[in-house]
Amino acid sequence: MHDERRRIEERAERIHNQRIKPAIHAASVPFTVEAWQAPGEPVPFEEAAAAAYEPFAMDTPWGPPWGTTWFRMRGQVPAEWAGRRVEAVIDLGFVGDWPGNQAEALVHRTDGTPLKAVNPLNQYVAIANPATGGETIDYLVEAASNPDILANDFAGPTPLGDVLTAGDKPLYTFRRADIAVLDEEVFHLDLDIQVLRELMLELGEHEPRRHEIMHTLDRALDVLDLDDISGSAADVRAVLKPALSKPAHASAHVLSGVGHAHIDSAWLWPIRETKRKTSRTFSNVTSLADEYDDFIFACSQAQQYEWVRDNYPKVWARIQESVKKGQWAPVGGMWVEADGNLPGGEALARQLVHGKRFFMDHFGIETKGVWLPDSFGYNAAYPQLAKLAGNEWFLTQKLSWNQTNKLPHHTFWWEGIDGTRIFTHFPPIDTYNARFSGEEMSRTVRNYADKGRGTRSLAPFGWGDGGGGPTREIMERARRLADLEGSPKVVVEHPDTFFAAAREEYPDAPVWVGELYLELHRATYTSQARTKQGNRRSEHKLREAELWATTAALHAPGYAYPYEKLDRLWKTVLLHQFHDILPGSSIAWVHREAEAEYARVAEELEVLTAEAVGALGGGGARVFNTSPFDRAEVVRTAAGDPAYVEVPANGSAALEGAQPSRPVTVSGRVLDNGLVRVEVAEDGTLASVRDLVAGREVLADKGNLLRLHTDLPNYWDAWDIDKHYRNRYTDLLDPESVTVVEDGPLLGALKVERAFGKGSRITQTITVRAGSPRIDIETDIDWHEAEKIVKAYFPVDIRAPHSSAEIQFGHVQRPTHTNTSWEAARFEVYSHRWVHIGEPGYGVAVINDSTYGHDVTRTVREDGGTTTTVGLSLVRAPRVPDPEADQGRHRFTYALLPGATIEDAVAEGYALNLPLRVADAAGAARPVVSVDGDGVTVEAVKLADDGSGDVVVRLYECRGGRASGVLRTGFPLADAHITDLLERPLAPVDADGDTVAVSLRPFEVQTLRLAVGK
Repeated sequence: MHDERRRIEERAERIHNQRIKPAIHAASVPFTVEAWQAPGEPVPFEEAAAAAYEPFAMDTPWGPPWGTTWFRMRGQVPAEWAGRRVEAVIDLGFVGDWPGNQAEALVHRTDGTPLKAVNPLNQYVAIANPATGGETIDYLVEAASNPDILANDFAGPTPLGDVLTAGDKPLYTFRRADIAVLDEEVFHLDLDIQVLRELMLELGEHEPRRHEIMHTLDRALDVLDLDDISGSAADVRAVLKPALSKPAHASAHVLSGVGHAHIDSAWLWPIRETKRKTSRTFSNVTSLADEYDDFIFACSQAQQYEWVRDNYPKVWARIQESVKKGQWAPVGGMWVEADGNLPGGEALARQLVHGKRFFMDHFGIETKGVWLPDSFGYNAAYPQLAKLAGNEWFLTQKLSWNQTNKLPHHTFWWEGIDGTRIFTHFPPIDTYNARFSGEEMSRTVRNYADKGRGTRSLAPFGWGDGGGGPTREIMERARRLADLEGSPKVVVEHPDTFFAAAREEYPDAPVWVGELYLELHRATYTSQARTKQGNRRSEHKLREAELWATTAALHAPGYAYPYEKLDRLWKTVLLHQFHDILPGSSIAWVHREAEAEYARVAEELEVLTAEAVGALGGGGARVFNTSPFDRAEVVRTAAGDPAYVEVPANGSAALEGAQPSRPVTVSGRVLDNGLVRVEVAEDGTLASVRDLVAGREVLADKGNLLRLHTDLPNYWDAWDIDKHYRNRYTDLLDPESVTVVEDGPLLGALKVERAFGKGSRITQTITVRAGSPRIDIETDIDWHEAEKIVKAYFPVDIRAPHSSAEIQFGHVQRPTHTNTSWEAARFEVYSHRWVHIGEPGYGVAVINDSTYGHDVTRTVREDGGTTTTVGLSLVRAPRVPDPEADQGRHRFTYALLPGATIEDAVAEGYALNLPLRVADAAGAARPVVSVDGDGVTVEAVKLADDGSGDVVVRLYECRGGRASGVLRTGFPLADAHITDLLERPLAPVDADGDTVAVSLRPFEVQTLRLAVGK
């Protein structure tokens, strides 16, 4: 029996691949082809249409890396093909079968109308069905010769990731450009055999259905005339029909399929190429919708829609028509599919606001769910933010990549840090690029963790990452699998329909509490440090610009709030939070452009903020505090001199120079301000940090120990840091110098300079300021290492059962032990502005202005005490996909805060990231808003997006407990409402004069809309 089975399987495979597939387009005539190589970057259609073309022959190399070659293809349909289905078939010299990481092309009519794209798995363009014979064909084909960055399977670095280093050697050889007949009977036979054969291979050896299919295939192949595939195809299909007609079992799993084309907004290609990818994929999708009435396509990322709207208006019109017909489903409601961990809280809110508004404005559709299949883990604030934006469900897929632990559910309620729950699904098909193969169908049923309680799951189908989308072959598979014995039932439907049905049948689904941590890609918290720093700086500069623009709009006559500029800048920042840009996992070109874009954003925001502050009037130096906390600290004047100032939250104060209670003294390598006493060792580490208020030593060993680790993960260099990095390292303990650079009374600072490795240098300035226990470590790294990571370690004399790490609108607690595999897998985690460790009565925070990755470990000392060590990941040096990742200069600051509570950490996190601004302004304009009440924190102040002039204030509770307080306005208050994130009223709030009572649950986010009175 085994030999017989193998004979039939091998026979079916050979005949299918060698005889049936080539017969699908057997009759063909070649196009006459001419070519024009566009110089440099892509050009508009009109320029290409007017260019001078030269004859081009098949089997000719073409396409320098990142180049664009335009081909003109002319031909005529033979008269004898009248009544048949005729297509263009184009093979640019495709490599493998992944559509998104190689040559692609968009086919246009000569009037500029995009028709359809071609890629390895979608090589046809419809000409006529049926043809009349004699039709004249004239196409202009825009072909992108994008390099295959994955050619070496991430085995080593490549210069192809940037147009500046890729060279100009042609990458592809054009193989085919034909007018051909689609033999529809052979096309369907091909799919019949594929579906049955793959189902057969997945069925168990003892299942009768397997043997039935096996013998049916054998009989069918006996009917096939190998010398006349086309003429015998119908007879073969008749033999197969009974096997394809047997209905599925009544209890069969239901697989809700929805068309999908994951298009990374940048990754192994630059943003400019993604703009073209959207046009190609969306042209294909709208063409497929014309052919298949039962086809439904789900598409997220409002940014990509905007690109098509602005650059491909004819494709945009087709999308609008497909939406009206119900075949195109805008989903996700975010500007891009952002990274799930690193964007700040307000940025994630804006992702949802800008995304949902786009779909509402352009399609009249309010999306109901968050669609994030490919981000590298999901923060625990998401459920609340999703619900506040009006969402009902959440979808992800990436957690199937976990290295150690499998998530125990596929359908569940996800509970965030504030207690909000959202209905969540994690498709057991384990891919967002499904094609309904037999293996995928079997895997879905095998994986599904909620059997006996739920009966359905979702399957996004279509080729993706670099786009491509669903094909007619996948749709044909879906039709055959709609009701087929031995397989799950496939129904193509809108994801909203799936989620409604899943929730109805499984309302008491289990609950998952806290973050959805991906046990993989942990290095994305650190890779491409300048990109991450650009994001952090941009988020805080946007906060600053909005606050002072709002203040000026209310207090400075004639000042106009810069709605359009702020909107545009926010969208630029949101785009770069895409889940392969901000995590640092893209090619060199992407990150080179990101750094330049962040510099432009910073420059423009600086102008906007200066204009707003300047509009308040000139005449005297004032200090502006964008933080939501009152501050008393040392600031530098315009002349560079230090001054001690006290400034209210969200407000300003005259630069008059208050007096701190104690000066800073510097004695040798010891800094003392009466609150902390810091001793720097000869090796440049912190030998001692004495908390003079608490009367205790903070450190258990060398503090700010810089350790250079070998960092070569098993796979995915830019993405991963594997646990074995800890096993090999060099401590940097041989400084070139330790010198005093500030000698009180307001500042005391020591500079430590080190050289190491392959010409790298680290210069650190350790600063203590009057009136503050915070110890700042300003760091300047000139980095030239490869496959290394440098970390800064702070071993603290605290027995902490858990660490607390800031996330969006709150913080999470993570155990410091590794009792279970779930805890052990979190050997590298992320935070935003701070990490806090504490024991009853005492805590310490490590604060940063641009780093995210860190680890927290615990050891028991010989004296019986416990050391808890925070290790900040500063800079990495992966070589794939960007061989020069992180090379060069980095400047950032991190700090140690002894004696810190959680609220201290929050306040100092804001302070470090929002430096006080010194500028000329005439009067002491009242803060737009001020808050009395511990834990009530102002995250954003802005004018309402609708141009009404209302003031919008975003608040949250920062400590993890209940909070109440009073919000006071610096303007006449006419009315107040609590709103959703889109600033739509949810409930009125009683206002008493210029005050509003505020009450918040733990970590609750609340948006207030305040109408300005006269």
